[in-house]
Amino acid sequence: MTRAIASDERLSETAGVLRSIPGIGPVASTMLIAEMPEIGTITGEQAAALTGLAPVGHDSGTLRGKRAIAGGRRALRHVMFQAALVAAHHNPSLISFADRLRKAGKPHKVIITAVARKLVTIANALCKSRQKWTATGS
Repeated sequence: MTRAIASDERLSETAGVLRSIPGIGPVASTMLIAEMPEIGTITGEQAAALTGLAPVGHDSGTLRGKRAIAGGRRALRHVMFQAALVAAHHNPSLISFADRLRKAGKPHKVIITAVARKLVTIANALCKSRQKWTATGS
């Protein structure tokens, strides 16, 4: 996989953009490129849904169920959870996001899921604009 990415100029540039985001390392960037070739060409909501990190309502008629994540690309979702654990401790904008959720009393798994979703949407937006992460922007 690494050789294939290195040999293609567009994929190599995408990998550089992804690796610039604190929390996304070589495994996560390779998985994003391999499992989600659409990255950078879709909306943030679509990216979250493709990774299985979008909340899905369990509603029927007047019944309103609890929201949960479902579907998507399972292997990519697992890798993004690991990346979210790192990003929640090393990415300045995601640290404050996680702290805000923690202060609101959200459970740990909900926080990590939200951070993973935000990480995917940030990665998608940066790939779309072909810009690397900057400390002030996301």
